[in-house]
Amino acid sequence: MSFPCSSLVCSFPQDQYDIIEKHTQSGLELVEKYVKFVKERTEIEQNYAKQLRNLSKKYNLKRGSKDEPECRFSSYQSFLDILNEMNDYAGQRELIAENMMMNICIDLTKYLQELKQERKTYLSEAKKAQQSLESTYKQLDSSKKRFEREWREAERAAQYAEKTDQDINATKADVEKAKQQAHMRAHVAEECKNDYAAQLQKYNKEQNQFYFNDMPLIFNKLQDMDERRVRKLAQGYILFSDTEKHVMPIIGKCLEGITKAGTNVNERNDSMAVIEQNKSGFERPGDVEFEDYSQGINRASSDSSLGTPKGPMDLLGKNRSKNFWLFSKKSKPTVTEDFAHLPPEQRRKRLQQKLEEIAKELQKEVDQSEALGKMKDVYEKNPQMGDPASLASQISQTSQNIERLRGELNKYEVGTSSVSLNISWNLLFIFTYYKETWDLHCSSQHYSGIFEGEVLAVVEEDKGDGWTRVRRNNGDEGYIPTSYVTITLNK
Repeated sequence: MSFPCSSLVCSFPQDQYDIIEKHTQSGLELVEKYVKFVKERTEIEQNYAKQLRNLSKKYNLKRGSKDEPECRFSSYQSFLDILNEMNDYAGQRELIAENMMMNICIDLTKYLQELKQERKTYLSEAKKAQQSLESTYKQLDSSKKRFEREWREAERAAQYAEKTDQDINATKADVEKAKQQAHMRAHVAEECKNDYAAQLQKYNKEQNQFYFNDMPLIFNKLQDMDERRVRKLAQGYILFSDTEKHVMPIIGKCLEGITKAGTNVNERNDSMAVIEQNKSGFERPGDVEFEDYSQGINRASSDSSLGTPKGPMDLLGKNRSKNFWLFSKKSKPTVTEDFAHLPPEQRRKRLQQKLEEIAKELQKEVDQSEALGKMKDVYEKNPQMGDPASLASQISQTSQNIERLRGELNKYEVGTSSVSLNISWNLLFIFTYYKETWDLHCSSQHYSGIFEGEVLAVVEEDKGDGWTRVRRNNGDEGYIPTSYVTITLNK
């Protein structure tokens, strides 16, 4: 917009003043509206980021659960990677909000206050100039009216003096008085005329100054101010886009990280991890032998797949109403310090892990002991550096810790040596088939090759997992549910 300048000479200034005042006010209101818009956008970004963080936190691992077996699976780990990337993504949305607030809202708000003050100053100058011109015009109008009034009075006085002079009845004194009065009025009228001329000259000068200098200058200042406002607002528009563009590379990396998390999933490795975590180490059961009752074999003494009792304790079968299945769901075993509640392979792993932990702690104590020994030697050779006796309690405590850890190490090493390592890798995948085959032999009197009343020898007592290892008369061994038998001691 090009503000009016010389064209104001032909226009009433108040019209142009009102137009410019309204336009500049509208411009400031647009800046305020844009600032409000960006603020609301930042609130949306902040709420979005907060919701993303809460979502990531909701589905992330709880504290202390990172040692769960599932964490070893690539699909599970990739999901955690996705949650972490989403958390980083949320951080970039927060950064967008912070930068928009700082670089657009705060900056434009400060600039807006400066513009308001500047506009107020210019409008005040225009108002003052206009009021000054109006005041001069009032003086001009007043002098003009006075001149008009006095000139009419002078004319009447002159007419009266002339009439008196022609009046034959008027005395010389009356004529003289009338002439003096006419002269006085003429003199006053002349002074008013001169004053009116001076006021007119003054007003014309001020009016010329007002229209050709003062107001054009003020309007030009307002125009410059408004153009600066528009330019600053345009920069704010650009920043609205650039602020988000600035974090796009990092957001892109977050999205690439999510893609990478998907490509990192390895279904084969996950399957092997399941096997590795859950393989028990138990040997596969032998074939179930055919028991030919048509030959008159005594059920109680016939050979079966579990062997003949050879130990000091016997097992008497019970719970005849229950179907016996070697791999049926068990009650949760009692956890023991030596991990005997676990299957052999799992027990070996846990024992090995425990050994490594103890060995690491033991090495730390040994290093500490050596360091204390060296410090003691230094103190003994250089008493001024410290008292050797002050280390006695630390040395004693470290020695006790070493002895304790060595004892634990020995205990777990013994436990490790007793675990069988003959592992069947694909044992996990034959359960269903084996159960279906085994159940074909089940009846109300015959429990999967074990019949009621059969006496078995205990090879390994229940370690808390609900299973007991037994041997039949023919030497076959296997595990049976402890709840299916009654344990008695042979005298």
